[in-house]
Amino acid sequence: MTAGVEPSRPLPPDREQALGLEFYVTEAPGLDATLKGTPEDFRVTEISLYPRPDPDGAFTVLRIASRDWEQHELAQRLAGRLGLRPHALSWAGTKDRRAVAERLVSYRGTPPSGPIDLPGATVLESYRARDGLVLGHHFGNAFAIRARLAPGAPDDAPFRVAAVHDELRRLGGFANLFGPQRFGEVRPITHEVGRALVHDDPARAVEIYLAEIPPGPESVGDAARRAYAASHDAVRALAEFPPHYRFERQMLDHLARGQPPERALRALSRELRMLFVHAFQALLFNRWVSRRFAMGVSLTAPVEGDHLLRVARDGTVPSLDPIPVSADNLPEARELVQRSRARLAGPLVGMETPELTGIPGEILGGLLAEEGVERADFRLPKFPEIASLGAWRPVWLPLPPIALAHSAPSTEDPTGSVEFVFALPKGAYATVLLREFLKAGSAASASRGQFSNT
Repeated sequence: MTAGVEPSRPLPPDREQALGLEFYVTEAPGLDATLKGTPEDFRVTEISLYPRPDPDGAFTVLRIASRDWEQHELAQRLAGRLGLRPHALSWAGTKDRRAVAERLVSYRGTPPSGPIDLPGATVLESYRARDGLVLGHHFGNAFAIRARLAPGAPDDAPFRVAAVHDELRRLGGFANLFGPQRFGEVRPITHEVGRALVHDDPARAVEIYLAEIPPGPESVGDAARRAYAASHDAVRALAEFPPHYRFERQMLDHLARGQPPERALRALSRELRMLFVHAFQALLFNRWVSRRFAMGVSLTAPVEGDHLLRVARDGTVPSLDPIPVSADNLPEARELVQRSRARLAGPLVGMETPELTGIPGEILGGLLAEEGVERADFRLPKFPEIASLGAWRPVWLPLPPIALAHSAPSTEDPTGSVEFVFALPKGAYATVLLREFLKAGSAASASRGQFSNT
């Protein structure tokens, strides 16, 4: 697909554009609807790659069903119930907080002897295994998502959905952007913490995590954040931050004992700290794709300076070992894409990301200059355990089969709704696909809520 932003094309809201979600690939108007009015409106089931069972294995694998749980918070609470250290659990992939989700989790140790006794979380199955999970150890996710129409919305929802669906089918897919959840579903500051870490400024990273308050409705804990921003009194903040702000309180505990910001950040799990860096990489990726789109450069067909990722026999797209595209192999590269043997890739910038040439290099060079960062900055000398070599991500995803169902207004559903059922490969965001159907309403959900979130 080759397209540029035209005056008639709908534009995303400012809150999305700030995260690099600067365009829609479709032009048809969207639904006036919201997502995640309740956790039950957003159901996600991991399509898991189960570790091999072994009755004498050193690991335990659990399938967990959860409702309205932030994943890192769930991991710590679950570890406590199992008598494990706080960061002992491993996951294949991160799931939405405001959702009903099923996924695998693993840890080194024996299966639980009884119920875990966590509200909103249930162990569906458990077994011993030879190996535990690592990030990416799954195939993808299946979704059943209900978009609830706004009061007074036009009564042409089925026609709007059909128009967008037809347009996506003509295009053959959608842009593989990172969704808003990547940056913080409740408090979208994860990328800002990552930016501070890449700038080698842990004090700034701590300040953002503890004190930053994004625009939106007042949330529990905002007053405590403002007080800390004014006084930087960690002892006082420990008394004022709500008990369920577990990660903030872990950091504040270190600060209250006079320890430096680096030590306070290390109170968080390595996985959570990596998430900060990955979110900043995601922001750069989104902006790279958005600028490419705005310039009218194809999101599917490669140009000189691009890189491709081969499609494996099982349909997965490994994120390493890209094929550079030059004038010499451009025809062959385009043929590989046309035959679905490879996909155009965008950079997840790290310290080993190569210098790009041509238009792709111009776009990336401009973004890095604006951010004031270089590839070497992802070495993170103060936190080498979360340094990033860099990787690649498909720019475009084929459209999956989508089952659509429209519900007329009823007692249980006063405004009516549309349900979407589909599956996506790992790393893809359901909200990015659905934002094409909802347009400006796509990021709307419940208020910022009561839970700390990154």
